[in-house]
Amino acid sequence: MIQNIFMASETTASSSPLEALGVSPKVFIIQLVTFVLVFALLKKFAFGPIGKMLTERRKTIDAGVQMGLQMEKQKAQMDEQVIIALRDARLEADKIISNGHEEARDIIREAEKVAGRKTDLMLVDAEARIAEESVQARRKLEKDLIGLISEATEAIVGEKIDAKKDAQIVDRVIKGLTKK
Repeated sequence: MIQNIFMASETTASSSPLEALGVSPKVFIIQLVTFVLVFALLKKFAFGPIGKMLTERRKTIDAGVQMGLQMEKQKAQMDEQVIIALRDARLEADKIISNGHEEARDIIREAEKVAGRKTDLMLVDAEARIAEESVQARRKLEKDLIGLISEATEAIVGEKIDAKKDAQIVDRVIKGLTKK
């Protein structure tokens, strides 16, 4: 063992300080070349496409964010347009309702006028019928009165009076009654 220690110390004394740390310059250079080769291959075949893919995804995400912002703006504009449309529709509905009320009032007024005219016509007609019935009732009353007077005269005088004398007496009695 002692011999190994001396051999190790001999080899370490003659070799480079890297070998004392357990690093061989040949192995280090081979590993360095391998690393550069692997890095170059990865850069050409892996990092480029991965970078491209990440760039495309970033562009897609940015486009989606931009589209989302545009859609938010459009939504805000649409909301404003909906509010304006609803307000306009409400105003239009209020106008329609107001016009409906006005038309209803006009129709009611016209109906009242028509009803008033019909009522006036009915009153005039009723007055005419009442006047006619009154005249008919007076004529009937005169006939009845003439008959009663004739009968009363016959009963008082005790004989039948001729039609001419009877008519004169009746006319005198009727004129006397109408004066009172």
